[in-house]
Order: sequence, then structure tokens, then C-alpha cells
Amino acid sequence: MTDHYTTLGLSSAATLADIKKAFRQKASFYHPDRNAAPDAAAQFRAVQEAYDVLIDVGKRQAYDDNRRRSLLDSPLDTAREIWMGYFKPII
Repeated sequence: MTDHYTTLGLSSAATLADIKKAFRQKASFYHPDRNAAPDAAAQFRAVQEAYDVLIDVGKRQAYDDNRRRSLLDSPLDTAREIWMGYFKPII
């Protein structure tokens, strides 16, 4: 699973404005007409895919949920969140 936030160079707390700005910068850099590197087209497609997922609110929520389940975010924070979910009803 590729990390869309890493692809765009962002943290998971990025705003929509941050996502748009990062997309414009990365897309401009990796666009095959501007970048002659052999992997430029693949990088451009990865940036486009990351943007498509993160800019749509529903897709982003589903991606973040799946990402959290996979512990790609901070494993410590995820573990703390899970444990608090178990112990909060008891306390």
C-alpha cells in the first residue's frame, strides 16, 4: 500500500489547501513534458492518484480509516486510542 501523504510530502493533518498546493508543485515537477527522467510518468501518476484520493472527503476518510487500521500512522497513538476505547467505559 502506498502512502498518499508521503507521495505528496504531507502529514496526515494536511488541509485541503495544503493538498492542492503540494499537488500543483509535485505535478509540475514530475510532469512528463517537463521532466525527462525515466520514472517521471510513473511518479506523475502516483501524485495524481494521491490527489484524487485525498481531495475527495469520502475517499480520504476511507483511506485514513484503512491507514489507521494498518498502523501506518503513529503506532503508539493508535494503540493508545484502542486502549482508551476499551477502558473508557470502565472508568
